Amino acid sequence: MHSAPPSPSNSRRRRVVILGCTGSIGQSALKVAEDIPDRMEVVGLAAARSVDTFTEQVLRWKPLVSALFDPDAAKLARQILGAHETEILEGESGLCALATLPEADLVLIAIVGTAGLRPALAAIEAGKDIAVASKEILVMAGAVVMEAARRKGVRVLPVDSEHNAIFQCLEGRRPEEVSRLLLTASGGPFRTWPTEQLGTVTPAQALKHPTWEMGRKISIDSATLFNKGLEMIEARWLFDIPMARVEVVVHPQSIVHSMVEFVDSSILAQLSATDMCFPIQYAVTWPERVPNRLPPLDFSRLSKLEFEAPRTADFPALNLARWAGEAGGTLPAVLNAANEVAVEAFLHGRCTFPMIWKSVEATMVGHTLDADPTLDAILAADTWAREATGRNLQ
Repeated sequence: MHSAPPSPSNSRRRRVVILGCTGSIGQSALKVAEDIPDRMEVVGLAAARSVDTFTEQVLRWKPLVSALFDPDAAKLARQILGAHETEILEGESGLCALATLPEADLVLIAIVGTAGLRPALAAIEAGKDIAVASKEILVMAGAVVMEAARRKGVRVLPVDSEHNAIFQCLEGRRPEEVSRLLLTASGGPFRTWPTEQLGTVTPAQALKHPTWEMGRKISIDSATLFNKGLEMIEARWLFDIPMARVEVVVHPQSIVHSMVEFVDSSILAQLSATDMCFPIQYAVTWPERVPNRLPPLDFSRLSKLEFEAPRTADFPALNLARWAGEAGGTLPAVLNAANEVAVEAFLHGRCTFPMIWKSVEATMVGHTLDADPTLDAILAADTWAREATGRNLQ
């Protein structure tokens, strides 16, 4: 496993920069900081453009430096806070400056979309461990990111509940000891819907996730199962496991967060309540576990734990992700970018729910693969895919 070389005891307080502080992951991270103040200190906050929430967080946490990606939002925040509260940077350069803050030793990347890629690489180059909640970073550029982490000797710690669960189950086991990684999926709100009804799905229906409270993009991805497809590619890079040994099983209760099957056919699973504070805390305190105020599981109240195979014919995102992950190169970036454009079109009523898969597949079919791309080539493929998908959806 590439993500976490052996480490001595890490009982000191970790100084953390949170990129994406106003989103659901960022706000959960701040809850963790409140819960374990002796182990987590917030030294930097960055958001896209949510000025009201951002300014409230700055006043509460008083970070050394902060940033807003949107220049107009940064200007407004400066007017609200005044110069004495914190230095407010802006744009991608501001995010990269925060990611390389000398006082920080862990950077939590919780930015939706591709905006977190360059800050993540900047953090690695500066010798910072990174905690990854943004799937796009490893989906687009897994080879580049993991090679940079190996070269700099830093850790890439998973924050997604599924990957954090696998991380806990592996506990330093070698890739050759692993038979399968089993990512669990809730199945989304349409798990039991007949095939013919999927064309009638509305954005409002798709945004109602059965077990998690998440942002709009990730909620739609959960409904289509693209979220799980992206996680398959992410797991391949995080744990150095071939795509053929990464599988998905539907588990509607979302209590078992993922499992690892070893070569002796034994399976280890990680279970907890559905709260993102659990994996965030473990990423911050790893390799140690510390007490908190999070609710333990009450097995007497769990009526059942169900598992079933995903309906890949009706929800083809998993097959498209496997194709992209096995092909590698620029194709995962194309998959990710096409899906982002298609999801946005669906949310604005410009395409139907099934058209999300169809438009992504059409863009992938039309792409000329670069099997060994540079970072610039990956970003160029991302741009091409967005434009091509936009044309397909016109």
